[in-house]
Amino acid sequence: QLQVVESGGGLVQPGGTLKLSCTVSGSAFSWDLYAIGWFRQAPGKERERVACIDRGTGSPNYADSVGGRFTISRDSAKNTVYLQMNNLEPDDTAVYLCATDYRVVRKCLVDSLFYRYWGQGTQVTVSS
Repeated sequence: QLQVVESGGGLVQPGGTLKLSCTVSGSAFSWDLYAIGWFRQAPGKERERVACIDRGTGSPNYADSVGGRFTISRDSAKNTVYLQMNNLEPDDTAVYLCATDYRVVRKCLVDSLFYRYWGQGTQVTVSS
């Protein structure tokens, strides 16, 4: 019954910035119970963890691949998570997907198979 919608992707030059949004709707959602994570998938590659917000604590977690360039945050009143992406590189090009679920462990940076509710994705292209 949850709906996940991403937005904010686009075409940027290397070194540029983008801010993605992920909004979750549905009465079952609560920050106490549900983690929200960002993933990305490029053609021919496996789906990759990017960042996530822990359930309950709201703590941010980051995959090593982002290299300190990304920041995840939330607006609890809007049931929205943001992914601020700075110093973008061509290798960041991918479809970025947002997902949520309650069955992840306390630390949310887990395999995508643990997340059941997914958005449609938003394309990020980094090219000069």
